[in-house]
Amino acid sequence: MINKRILKKADFTTLIIVTIIVAVGVLIIGSATHVNLPDRGTSAFIKKQILWYLIGLVVMSIVIYFDYHIYGRFANVIYILNLAVLVVVLVMGRTTMGAQRWINLGGFSLQPSELAKLAIIITLAKHLENKEKILSIKDLFSVLLHIGIPMLLIMKQPDLGTSLVLCAICFGMIFMAGISTKLLVGMISGGMLSLPILWNFLKDYQKKRILVFLNPEQDPLGAGYHVTQSMIAIGSGRLFGKGLFQGTQNQLNFLPEQHTDFIFSVLGEEFGFVGGLVLLLLYLILLLRFVNFATRAKDVFGMLIIIGVVSMFGFHILVNIGMTVGIMPVTGLPLPFMSYGGSSLITNMMAAGLVINVAMRRHKILF
Repeated sequence: MINKRILKKADFTTLIIVTIIVAVGVLIIGSATHVNLPDRGTSAFIKKQILWYLIGLVVMSIVIYFDYHIYGRFANVIYILNLAVLVVVLVMGRTTMGAQRWINLGGFSLQPSELAKLAIIITLAKHLENKEKILSIKDLFSVLLHIGIPMLLIMKQPDLGTSLVLCAICFGMIFMAGISTKLLVGMISGGMLSLPILWNFLKDYQKKRILVFLNPEQDPLGAGYHVTQSMIAIGSGRLFGKGLFQGTQNQLNFLPEQHTDFIFSVLGEEFGFVGGLVLLLLYLILLLRFVNFATRAKDVFGMLIIIGVVSMFGFHILVNIGMTVGIMPVTGLPLPFMSYGGSSLITNMMAAGLVINVAMRRHKILF
């Protein structure tokens, strides 16, 4: 039984915003699948997404119930379990479209790299908690090693998008933890200089995505097809859109991955600029609330957890929407709370639960 005092302190506004975004996502998933995937049934996608949302609510409630400091006390265990699961994926994971990222659990396919983001947020926050500032190369190296090991395992799958999310999480958290300007400039410079080396480790399709991003016209029917069709869809939506189930790029199946990676393109075509703006405002309100909670957290550990979640959501939103309009390369990152997928939605619900957990415990709760 959840203590009534906890319920009084819980942030239901965040839950309402999240629920509205999920509801919009379910609506768009219905539009994206009712013609293009008739053999699998539109209702199946909608029912699954709603089921995952309900599971996410349960898991979120569990995350909220336990004081977030408990997660900090088990940070080492969480970190080791995270690495172990990522290794299991490489050994016996299911391969789809050339990527080995999933573990079959009965009728559910779990993507451990999604949960790895939360594991890194919690464990890195604990790692940084006792450091007043990152002033030495030794301090910085310990942080980079902390995220470097899981990041290499995720890149091995390969999953470049999630690896970049971990980089964004790390950057946001060490920036707020306090890093010397000299080390910050050195880290950014080192990252830029290492790009030619990283290029050699990318798969051919990943290289092609980057080259197409720089010049979409070089392969409009191949690697550039996704972005080209997405930009056509969003542009054709104009101010108010063509209406639900009326988007021609979506309904005639010109737009690929409509219910997952390119769900914002469907929204843009069918609800126009206004629909896209409303969604962005919802995300903005959510992230600003989170930042406000971070400024009022009662300790560094809690503040860093929230900043990690903000960095994760912010990067996902920027890259996903950016790739649909051609200002970011295609990376396969889902749009938070919108894109179809159980692992992503449940992870995002847990992340929002962590933020609520920290926010409500800035006040003393008696049991």
